[in-house]
Amino acid sequence: MIKIEAIVREEKLEDIKEALDRVEVKGVTISQVMGCGKQKGYKEFVRGTEIAITMLPKIKIEIIVSSEEWERKTIKAIQEAAYTGAPGDGKIFSYNLRSVMRVRTKEIGTSAIN
Repeated sequence: MIKIEAIVREEKLEDIKEALDRVEVKGVTISQVMGCGKQKGYKEFVRGTEIAITMLPKIKIEIIVSSEEWERKTIKAIQEAAYTGAPGDGKIFSYNLRSVMRVRTKEIGTSAIN
């Protein structure tokens, strides 16, 4: 099993959800997060004072898949939907996952995510 995490622009969330739906990825957790990468945020003037905004709002998407085939399909769907070509498009991470349990049924492993 593999856990995929993507940190992406807020405005790309609906595009990503549609792309995941097209490849039939169903179980998704979405969180609002803050962070910065190479772009280091931006500067803004508030009441005449320059303020550096270094932590930008982002969306974190977490998905558990059962195989490397699903990992490739899922990552490709997210990358294509999140892409703008500008700094700040985000990152996608994947991890090997040791165990998963469905709390209600006590199923363990891939049966817990299908």
